[in-house]
Amino acid sequence: MKIITEHGLRMPALGLGTFRMQGAVCQAAVESALALGYRHIDTAQMYGNEEAVGAALAASGVARSAVHLTSKVWWENLKPAAMRRAIDASLVALGTDHLDLYLIHWPAAGMDLPAVLESLVGLQQAGLARAIGVSNFPLALLRQTVEEVRAPIVCNQVEYHVLLDQAPLHRYMQAHGLFLTAYCPLAQGRLAAQPELDAIAAKHGVSAAQVALKWLLDQPGVAAIPKAQRPESQRANLAALDVQLDDADRRAIAALPKTTRCVSPPFAPQWD
Repeated sequence: MKIITEHGLRMPALGLGTFRMQGAVCQAAVESALALGYRHIDTAQMYGNEEAVGAALAASGVARSAVHLTSKVWWENLKPAAMRRAIDASLVALGTDHLDLYLIHWPAAGMDLPAVLESLVGLQQAGLARAIGVSNFPLALLRQTVEEVRAPIVCNQVEYHVLLDQAPLHRYMQAHGLFLTAYCPLAQGRLAAQPELDAIAAKHGVSAAQVALKWLLDQPGVAAIPKAQRPESQRANLAALDVQLDDADRRAIAALPKTTRCVSPPFAPQWD
C-alpha cells in the first residue's frame, strides 16, 4: 500500500469512500473493508453515516490507532461555535476522541475565510483532529488559504479522475507540500464509454476501473477514496494497486477528454 506521509500523517493512499451509504448497509461495507485490510475510511457530517462508521470500527476489532479516519464539517456550519458542535457530534457518533483529518467540506459563499480557518486550527490545537484540510477548494481559493492566510492545512479533497483535469491544482499542491485526495475517482460509472481505457485494461488483464484507479495512485501526493459497497468491489480496488501502467498507457489516458465533472451542486464555488 502506498502511504501518504506528509505532515506526520501515515494515511493509506487507497481508502473507502462512504458517500450515499447509510445505516446497516454502511456498517457492513466498512466492516468488510476493514476485514480486507483497508485502513483509511472517509466520512462526513453531511453523509449521515458517522454512527454506522463508528459501529463498524467498534465491531471490527481493528485498533483505532491503526485506522486513518477523515470527516468533514458542512458548509452551513462554518462559524466557530457551529464548527465545535459539529466536530463534537462527529466524534461522539464515530466513537473516538479525535479525527486523523478534519476538512471543510465545501467553501461557503461570502464566508470569512481567515476566521473559518482560525476556527479549524483551534480544533486541531484542542487535540480533536491530528491534521486539518479543505475540500472542493478551487485553485484561487487554495492560494488564498495557503499564501495569504497561511493556514497549516495538509490536503484538498476534490473530484479527480481520468476524465477531469486537475493538473494545475495538483502541481500547486505538490509545490506547497499538500496532498490531494481524489473523490469520484471512477467518474461515477462514466468510464464504460471510453474504449481507450478498455484497451489498456485488456492489455493488462484487469478492468477499466482498476486502470483508472491506478493512474491516480501512481501520481505523487495523490490518494483516492472510491465508494465500494460490495466486498468484491473492495477487493477489486485493492487489486488495482498491483496494476503496472507503462508510458504508452499514460499517454493514452492523457489524451482522453478531461472536462467531465460529476459533482457541482448549486452551492459549489466557481471552478478554475
